[in-house]
Amino acid sequence: MRALRALSRRLGATRPRAGLAALSLAAALVGPGTLPARADDTGAPAASPFSRPSQTAADTEPVGNLEQTIPGFLQSPYGPPSFGAPYGTTHAFGDWGGVQPWLQKHGVYVALDVYEGISGNVAGGKKQSYTLAGQVGGTVDIDWHKLLGAGAWSNDLWLHMLAVNGNGQNLSRLFGDNGNQVQQIYGARGNVVAHLVWAYFEKSWLQHKIDLTAGWIPTGTFFNNSPWVCSFMNVWLCGNVTPTKYLTSGRDWPSGNIGTVLRLMPTRHFYVMGGLFAVSPHSYNGGISGWAWGQDNLGKLGTEVEVGWIPEFGPNKLVGHYKVGVLYDNSRYNNLYADGNGQPWIVTGLPPRRQSGQTSVWVLADQMLIRHGEGEMNGLVLAGQYSYADGKTSQMNHHLVAALLDTGYLWGRPLDSVGINFQWANFSRSAIRSQEAAAAYGVPFQGANFGTPYGIQGHENIYEAFYSVHLMTGMSLQPDFQYVNHVGGTTVFKDAVVLSTALNVLF
Repeated sequence: MRALRALSRRLGATRPRAGLAALSLAAALVGPGTLPARADDTGAPAASPFSRPSQTAADTEPVGNLEQTIPGFLQSPYGPPSFGAPYGTTHAFGDWGGVQPWLQKHGVYVALDVYEGISGNVAGGKKQSYTLAGQVGGTVDIDWHKLLGAGAWSNDLWLHMLAVNGNGQNLSRLFGDNGNQVQQIYGARGNVVAHLVWAYFEKSWLQHKIDLTAGWIPTGTFFNNSPWVCSFMNVWLCGNVTPTKYLTSGRDWPSGNIGTVLRLMPTRHFYVMGGLFAVSPHSYNGGISGWAWGQDNLGKLGTEVEVGWIPEFGPNKLVGHYKVGVLYDNSRYNNLYADGNGQPWIVTGLPPRRQSGQTSVWVLADQMLIRHGEGEMNGLVLAGQYSYADGKTSQMNHHLVAALLDTGYLWGRPLDSVGINFQWANFSRSAIRSQEAAAAYGVPFQGANFGTPYGIQGHENIYEAFYSVHLMTGMSLQPDFQYVNHVGGTTVFKDAVVLSTALNVLF
């Protein structure tokens, strides 16, 4: 599924975040492939394994304590989240008996993560049910300069690889919501031992003012992402934000894309980046395993551009992340409603009208209001986002989020994190007109990029709250509550109450 990894920074840019997919228990938790932020035992919030947002920090030798070393090419503690390795090195098993320090000294960063959770809708929906879902993931990040001891050409040259093995199923579909996913992880990795998520090279110049990546890249690892989004479990938020990641050219975790990204960052407070990605017309990018890069019909391209501002206000350096971006895909897609004559193709039986190109736009912002300690998310943070996709080809066209996050500093739990958010998702007029025509003529509803609905859609609201408990270095437990209003965007079923709990361990 496309729950992802969470991220975080240390050494001057740390933020709380937790593990990966979400699991529900009639008790509670969260976890996209991600959990809310944690912290290491040094007092700095820790990165959540497989957190997508960012993991960037100084690339230094371990300073007394292994947890302070984070792999990644972006040594600057400031920069677009999403750059760098998938998670920090807060290993529950310490330094692996001396193996980890030896590997890192030679430029090899390895981490293994286990995320298991349980979720259940205790009220509402099509039926009451619960599911177990989990994921085992492994990442390898290689600093070629350290490994080879080569010349200046290998400075800041990295290879990043991540593979996962997922299990479980999607609770949302069981209670009648084919478009949403209340769990960060629910399987969908293909029936393979190791589903490839990413494998790409990164090279930077001029003290990271110029950065170039190329290889197999989930687009949301770089674009339409921010440090706070995967603190929450719901997948409409975790990872790069909906509806962009539900477009063919914007597919994200665990789907990768053949592509390249160039980022220019003249100062630590400003960046502009652009990416070019091959668009796969298949249901799975790279096949169900993620390793089949040579798929046919990859002739079309998706382009993404994003501009970001990362200010710091006042003596406490209250950091913010402000960004705006756009995606354009030059492929052709079916109009959700009209045939060539402007009539509902679901009724006429004629082929849908073909639309040239597909566009999405997003705006994300977060601002720390009160600081509790070092780190970009170590304090009270107010956040929000708005995303748009062309409603002629996307079943959802508007998505709005408001969120508030904090650590447990005020009640003596500085390594815990807590958050609430509200999501509003609006379904497009083209999708609704098609559904109305189907209902009027008694034909089955047709699904699009947000699944087949049970009735005529309008909008869907999601209210979510989580609390992530830091149990020990590299281990967190996160209860999560979600209230789903207008399940699946319709009023066919009663509103659903979902309780989840997830355990995340980074070895």
